[in-house]
Amino acid sequence: MKIDLIIGTRPEAIKLAPVYRRLKTYPGMEPRIVFTGQHDELMKGIPSAFDISPDFQLEVMRKGQSLAALTGRLLTALDQHNQDNKPDLVLVQGDTTSAFVGGLAAYYHKIPVGHVEAGLRTEDIYAPFPEEFNRRGIGQLATVHFAPTPRAFQLLKQEGHEEVHLTGNTVVDAIQFMREKILDSPVDLPFSIPPGQKMALVTVHRRENHGEGLKSICKALQTINATHSDLHLVLPVHLNPEVREVIHQELGNRERIHLIEALSYPEMVAALDQAHLLITDSGGLQEEAPAFGLPTVVLREKSERMEAVEQGIATLVGNDEEKIIQAVDQAYRRNASASEMVNPFGDGLASMRIADIIAHLFMPA
Repeated sequence: MKIDLIIGTRPEAIKLAPVYRRLKTYPGMEPRIVFTGQHDELMKGIPSAFDISPDFQLEVMRKGQSLAALTGRLLTALDQHNQDNKPDLVLVQGDTTSAFVGGLAAYYHKIPVGHVEAGLRTEDIYAPFPEEFNRRGIGQLATVHFAPTPRAFQLLKQEGHEEVHLTGNTVVDAIQFMREKILDSPVDLPFSIPPGQKMALVTVHRRENHGEGLKSICKALQTINATHSDLHLVLPVHLNPEVREVIHQELGNRERIHLIEALSYPEMVAALDQAHLLITDSGGLQEEAPAFGLPTVVLREKSERMEAVEQGIATLVGNDEEKIIQAVDQAYRRNASASEMVNPFGDGLASMRIADIIAHLFMPA
């Protein structure tokens, strides 16, 4: 049974790697990684980190291309791939353009689609954009839905989907794998925090924060830097030129603000292990933070991961300067241990459950 895992971005690779590794252990299954190239630069190091390698590389990315151009290139390339290589099942993860188009191209060939991390919703089709539409679209054509949380499971059932399974989120599987690997082979981080001082890990890249929103976030970070003399802000700067220019202009050459290049996944896990708190607009990091006992300030107005907010692990602030400052002050004073937190996103067994379900549904008895 040929099972194609469509991977276009770093989060997809991280979350599908445990599924791929698990499927490889099942007799009669042939998982194949189809790398679209949507985030080519950010993918460096991911295959070696998880001991995986792409079986097909489509290389659709072009510098400065529009979302429509990317979508068109993906659809054409994946259509040809399906015609030439005839997968029996296509797995897509989350809500990227690669995931949506991967599902659509499979649908056009009447190939069953499995949706990993299904059922996340903000109920605002433009927030996040285009992810909210992408995951809803995948939901309409998927054959089987792998829900990461009870909330997502119930929502999919309410929408009328039948083949829905509660599995947990595979990112927890990935974290557990990587933490064990780092214990055996420690990584050197490209920054150092003096003994007795604290570190806040900061990431920002989403479209809704571009422009004035990003400037507001930077002003908040300037104030936080000025009022917390023992707190270092470590900010891996995203490759997007719109993000890089503003961040370097607003936050460059400041004491205790470390502007660094994108971290590899092992480095990111090591940084999360070292952090005192997290400031982010990333979806994946909201899921990873509870595994490290990290209070999280979410730089978004809406989140499809409200489980962390409801548990008090995360606080939604958008890009409002005062709200960011207040939330960081509160998170700075509270640093729970991971053992005190029940991770609402899974127990590290999601990939095993997904593989078992696939074997039950699609493999001959």
